[in-house]
Amino acid sequence: MQSELAPRFHNQPWAADAKAIIGACVHCGFCTATCPTYTELRDERDGPRGRIYLIKAMLEGAPITGRTRSHLDRCLACRSCETTCPSGVRYGRLIDIARAVAEVELPRSRQDRFRRWLVRKVLGDSGRLASLLGLGRMVRPLLPSSLARMVGRARPTGTAPERHHPRVMLALAGCVQKAAAPATNIAAARVLDRLGISMVTAPAAGCCGALGYHMGAAAEGLDQARRNIDAWWPLIEAGAEAIVPTASGCGSFIHDYGDILADDPAYAAKARRISALARDLGEILLAEDLSRLGIDGNGRQVAVHVPCSQQHALKLPDAVETIVGRLGFAVAPAAEKHLCCGSGGANSLLEPEMGRRLRRRKLAALTGMAAPEVIVTANIGCQLHLQGGTDTPVRHWIELLDEARP
Repeated sequence: MQSELAPRFHNQPWAADAKAIIGACVHCGFCTATCPTYTELRDERDGPRGRIYLIKAMLEGAPITGRTRSHLDRCLACRSCETTCPSGVRYGRLIDIARAVAEVELPRSRQDRFRRWLVRKVLGDSGRLASLLGLGRMVRPLLPSSLARMVGRARPTGTAPERHHPRVMLALAGCVQKAAAPATNIAAARVLDRLGISMVTAPAAGCCGALGYHMGAAAEGLDQARRNIDAWWPLIEAGAEAIVPTASGCGSFIHDYGDILADDPAYAAKARRISALARDLGEILLAEDLSRLGIDGNGRQVAVHVPCSQQHALKLPDAVETIVGRLGFAVAPAAEKHLCCGSGGANSLLEPEMGRRLRRRKLAALTGMAAPEVIVTANIGCQLHLQGGTDTPVRHWIELLDEARP
């Protein structure tokens, strides 16, 4: 699919990427079969191929309409299309470019700008979100059932290990997970401790930047990425061997730091180093001797939800299933593993109807062939979103392992 960008875009740092990505698409349509919004709406413009045509027209200078923006907004950026694509089209990169351009070319209404700003400033700030969750728990009996399940009850986190090992890996406290599920990183630290690895958090590191970047606020996301690089760098120079975010959405974005900061002369080299060190927690455990954990799942029935970020971006579709299976848990059979749960970062808040439709479909796929005791996942956004639609507990998989330790 050949494209000639409008002259005003020629000198943009993303221009070569956009032209190459559009050019790689051979419009075969294989992507539509695995696109969650297309499978629900059956509108070509709500599938990757149709959106690429819309983006091509936009970047060639065609006027951007509100209808075009609505099709771009509905995209969950799940990247399932990338897994399916025989031509290697980097659709995730293209949709980020298009959204950032659309924010400038067609300014949103004041109300819409405020709504999106509010989502970023609340979800991206763990202190604000923790305060809001605390208030929600105080009035939990008065909340709608879906919201009450998402808010949940505060759970004890336990204590972090005190031992210090020669092997050190860096955690990311993050934003949403730090406020909504603080037990996750503590559980990861305890599990890694049993494998002779210390998990260390850099206090100055915060939101990975994905939230703003994927919503078209690219500059904001890049600034957050730079802040994290600055926070981690002394620890990397001191010998930390990996960066291991326990939220796969954060992990996939950190893995892309090298690409998104490639044109920043002050950060490009460091960003490439950070990306090279970014590892998924499942990837870490698969490389270790799991017998050292002393865990026996005793056949407990567990449904495994693989987030899109882990499955399609990080290319680790079987990591969690393999780990829990090796440790004696029974993995419940599930259908449509490739389809998004509807969370999509902030997408379930900005496009709630689509989020609910996809959540119903995903929960039916996870529980329709068995009655699992618990659903486990690797991403906080998916965890909260899924929990809003079911009474079955939804947890991070590392907490399952931590609770099963002897």
